[in-house]
Formats: sequence, structure tokens, C-alpha cells
Amino acid sequence: MSLLPIPPGSLLTAAAGTRPAVILPGLGNNTGDYQGLAMALRERYGIPSVVARVSRFDWLRYAAGLLDANFWKGTLGPRPVLDWYLERVDEAVSEANQLCPRDKGGSISFIGHSAGGWLARIYMEEFELSHISLLLTLGSPHMPPPAGLPGVIDQTRGLLDYVEKNCAPAVYTPQRKYVCIAGRYIQGATLAGNSDVTSGMTPTIDKDQGMAESVPNVNNNKSISLTPTLRAYFIGQGYKQLCGQADVWGDGVVPEMSAHLEGALNMSLDGVCHSPIGSDDRMRPWYGSPSVLEKWVHHLLNP
Repeated sequence: MSLLPIPPGSLLTAAAGTRPAVILPGLGNNTGDYQGLAMALRERYGIPSVVARVSRFDWLRYAAGLLDANFWKGTLGPRPVLDWYLERVDEAVSEANQLCPRDKGGSISFIGHSAGGWLARIYMEEFELSHISLLLTLGSPHMPPPAGLPGVIDQTRGLLDYVEKNCAPAVYTPQRKYVCIAGRYIQGATLAGNSDVTSGMTPTIDKDQGMAESVPNVNNNKSISLTPTLRAYFIGQGYKQLCGQADVWGDGVVPEMSAHLEGALNMSLDGVCHSPIGSDDRMRPWYGSPSVLEKWVHHLLNP
């Protein structure tokens, strides 16, 4: 069963030695949202790509967690509410395995967007697949929010806490590489209004969160000081639910500090927003836009 059409030449490209990639959709996204990314990987870079089959309707199954007492206690685990997603990932992995070049030892790459990043870690832990040689996450929240902060509620109801406690830590090695990419699209603001909101700044890398890589400004913009807007306040409250702080940088959904993972190779890209929906390569690029893809695609091409 083909999850996305594989254009002529993909099998030949795979035989030439390029690892295939499995793209894992984020919360609320569907397979079609990643067709442009998959096509660019195949046609521009020769990387055979498979997108896990997910529909927006599928995410309604997450509501099954409302019937679980652990949901209300904030101690929710991935099963049974996410069984369906892990099965879709397994289907995509099976298809990608058919494209694995022999000289790569059957290894594949994972590209997890948003929730797809931490769901990939759950899959890797439960299925114990040693041939996944790269996990690359795009705007994925990796850590649970700080406990006990007023006004902070874990939106995953314990799932990120489960990942932190039960999944293997990121260890960047030649055998398995972890690359976590954060976007710096907008700075949130506190409700007190004391934040200096800026836009288009050259990103900084938090060296305390693991390995770091210097990344050039995507849009070559200069720093601009802005008065905090209602949008910045709203986005800041979203950031706060993930990291406990509102006046931080992020991609509009996930704060930069949450998208980095200790032990991984962490990158920050300026001007990059979270979602492929409504994105525009010139004015509002997302992680998979052509101008942004060229900043991180080399991780998929390296042996």
C-alpha cells in the first residue's frame, strides 16, 4: 500500500545509496500537508520519502483520552489513545524499508514535525528499531512544562512527561543522530507588557541544551523593535504552557527552548514559522519551505 506516490527514479536513487526518509505529521496535520516537502526531498535532493498516512479526522481519536482517568490526573500514556498513530508510523517504516539501499545497511531517517517528533521517540522505544539512523525534529516540543507554575497546564496531559521518563535520551552518535530544529518566527509577550518584542533577529543557539550549530539568517532581516501586540500576548500564553515562560522566542506555536533536546544537535532558524498550512516561502516560510529545507537537508544526506 503506497502512502504517497513514488515518482519514477526514486527506486534508482535509493539503490544509489541515499537513505529513505519517513515524515511523521504533527498534531492536527494530515499527509497532504507534507507533499511539498516529500516532493522536494525526492526531486531536488534524491531522497526517497514516505509520509505516514494521517487524516485530520484521525486526530479526533485523541479525544478517547477524555475517558481515561489519567487524562484528568495529567498522567496520560501513549496507549491506547495513540495506538492508531504508531500503527501508521509502522506502515510507513515498512514501505521505507523496501527503499533502503544495501550499502546503507537498511537504515532510514525519521523527520518528525511538531508532535511527530516526540511520537517518533515513543515509536523508536517501543519497536526497538536499530536501523533508524537519524531522528530529525522540526518544531517538536520535547520537554514537559515545569510543574507547579500558576497558569501552566500540560496540554499533552502527561504524554511529554511519559516521553521524558520512558524514552531513551538523545545521544548524538555516528550510529544514531539526533537533530532538533527550532524556529524563531515571533517573540511572545507577557500579559504584564514588559517584553521588548523583536522580529527578524539572527538566531542564538542555547549551548546548554546540547550540541549547537550556527545557522545563517534565513531572510537576512535586521532586528526591529516592536510594541507588543495582542498576537504576541496570545502566542506568549501558548509558549508559557510548554516552557513556563511567555516572553521567549519560538515558531508561533512551540518555543525555541522546548524544541531543543539535551544531547541532540540543536539548531535555530530565524524567520521560520511552525505550520505548513498557510506558509509562504517568501513571507512566512515553515520548516519544509525550500529556502529553509536547504539549511538542514544535509543531515539527511550525510552517511
